[in-house]
Amino acid sequence: MNDPTIGSAIRRWFYAADIGSFLQQADEYILGCLSMASIGSVEQSQRAAWSAQIKMLREALPPLNKSGRVYFEYVIPRLGKRIDCVLLIEHTLFVIEFKIGEKSFNSEALDQVWDYALDLKNFHETSHAIPIAPLLIASGAAAETLLPTLTLHDDRLLRPLCVGQGQTASAIEACLNVLGGDVVDADVWETGRYLPTPTIVEAARALYAGHSVTEISRSDAGAVNLLRTSQAIDQIISESKNRKIKSICFVTGVPGAGKTLVGLDVATRHMNADSDMYSVFLSGNGPLVAVLREALARDLVIRSAEKGERIRKGEAKDRVGAFIQNVHHFRDDCLSDAHRPPAEHVALFDEAQRAWNVKQTSAFMTRKKGLAGFKQSEPAFLISCLDRHEDWAVVVCLVGGGQEINTGEAGISEWIDALRDQFPDWHVHVSPEMRGTEYRAQEVLTKLQGLSHVNFDADLHLATSMRSFRAETLSHFIKLVLDLETVPARAAFQELKARYPLVLTRSVPRAKRWLREQARGSERYGLVVSSKAQRLKPHAIDIRVVIDPVHWFLHGKNDTRSSYYLEDVATEFQVQGLELDWAGVVWDADLRFSDMGWRHHEFAGSGWRNVKAPDRKRYLENAYRVLLTRARQGMVIVVPEGDPDDPTRAAALYDPVFDYLESIGVPVLAR
Repeated sequence: MNDPTIGSAIRRWFYAADIGSFLQQADEYILGCLSMASIGSVEQSQRAAWSAQIKMLREALPPLNKSGRVYFEYVIPRLGKRIDCVLLIEHTLFVIEFKIGEKSFNSEALDQVWDYALDLKNFHETSHAIPIAPLLIASGAAAETLLPTLTLHDDRLLRPLCVGQGQTASAIEACLNVLGGDVVDADVWETGRYLPTPTIVEAARALYAGHSVTEISRSDAGAVNLLRTSQAIDQIISESKNRKIKSICFVTGVPGAGKTLVGLDVATRHMNADSDMYSVFLSGNGPLVAVLREALARDLVIRSAEKGERIRKGEAKDRVGAFIQNVHHFRDDCLSDAHRPPAEHVALFDEAQRAWNVKQTSAFMTRKKGLAGFKQSEPAFLISCLDRHEDWAVVVCLVGGGQEINTGEAGISEWIDALRDQFPDWHVHVSPEMRGTEYRAQEVLTKLQGLSHVNFDADLHLATSMRSFRAETLSHFIKLVLDLETVPARAAFQELKARYPLVLTRSVPRAKRWLREQARGSERYGLVVSSKAQRLKPHAIDIRVVIDPVHWFLHGKNDTRSSYYLEDVATEFQVQGLELDWAGVVWDADLRFSDMGWRHHEFAGSGWRNVKAPDRKRYLENAYRVLLTRARQGMVIVVPEGDPDDPTRAAALYDPVFDYLESIGVPVLAR
């Protein structure tokens, strides 16, 4: 048992005690508490590390003669990690990462402790306003010069401090002297809610590792409860199974609202292939599937090793591959046997609005599969695959409005047409927000209402963006900008700018510098551009260089292929469904502002030409919608200056966009 003086809050730590009690308790008692809280057997190396940490703190804390509380192994579900030690001393929270026996301080370890501190600062309710000092303690390192300094963000978070041998007490004292404030009530601090906003990669890792959606998502009144939507889907699945009926539901949401997270949550709870509730998460988004599979496989290898189990990377990929599948592979498997139902009774289709229409599907089947005369759209064929089950089946469509970005992507109307014309007996559950203009389904929905099994359920809509914990209204602001609603956009920006840094510049190098200045720890940043941005080559941006999204999104700061290097850019096709902490959006002359509205262009041969087809115009605007909603924490928009000697980059092609964004209130970075 932990110290009885500790409050009754939900404990996120393995051990906690007041400093006085910690100093008096026997090592074996503390080690026993830590071991009992651990899952599975504890390796001897872990016990030795804990013993060394306890010893170092016992030596460091008495000379300070300060009151406070000690926490060992503080759990952070969003990151799937545990902080070695948290100290709450007077007015300051110390986040400590021990490197026992290490003689140096590497950048990865510094980012690690910084990430822990940022997690508490951003997502732990009672840590928002208090000073936080991250310490990286290398027990074998020589003494460092201790100069605690605040970060640029003015949120009372210190830069990580490197602490060498015998310096722990002096480091704590130095931080206390730099950081002022009122004494923090430890009991109040412990009761603070943890309201995380994970990236999709973090969320997938945590869910696959067994955490619930409530552990890794916000639950405050200002955010739509993801749990409510998951429960609504669960109810549809249970009812379909019990009544032996077939159902389809459409979950809508603004960009970043958590649609993919909901799908992953349902899928991870029904991963057992032997269960009759067996589910599969499907996506036609190749980069998203590749990144999630690689991230989960890496995490599975690491977690298995921590349990003393050895699993090869290839085996890990096979396991993950059964859980997250490319929708095209699922389709091909169903094509191989036109009568056999798939193993899964529940299929969750991410970004269902991007499914192909009849023309695109037929052309693909003829060209790639040798199936001439194929007359079904992708939605119709996918529903038909689940319809092969004799008893029951459920299709869950996760739908983003205004997210179609490629030729042949039909939007949601193709799904509803298929239900009306080919599967009228299916029970349909629809988010009322499907009536919105961005879903382009109003006419079809009117026809659908004539069917007997249609239910509109408000719980199937996610109205608040969860991607940006700093600005839930970012997607709404971007919609106003792209809809050329200048006055509302200006008002929306006044609200947005208080928490979400959004700036404008004409210089790519200045934008890169801003991104590096803003990011802390392992916060990911990168440059994104439209796939039609052909005239950014003079700025060392060439969209013909195709990135590997796994390298770009998952590799570290020392890898030239990663987003951190700011050399390779990603387009809307590589970033849709994924996110960055800080993004630089470089605007080219493919989408231009004018008094008559947006003007759409593509570069061919030696010059720009007008885009006239309505669908292609919509795809281009949606491309910028995707790019402008990728950043969780802040964004810099680059509208390059024109070149009087290059008619393909004349000032008149760029200046109106810059002036429009500036008129809305977006501040311009100083050179």
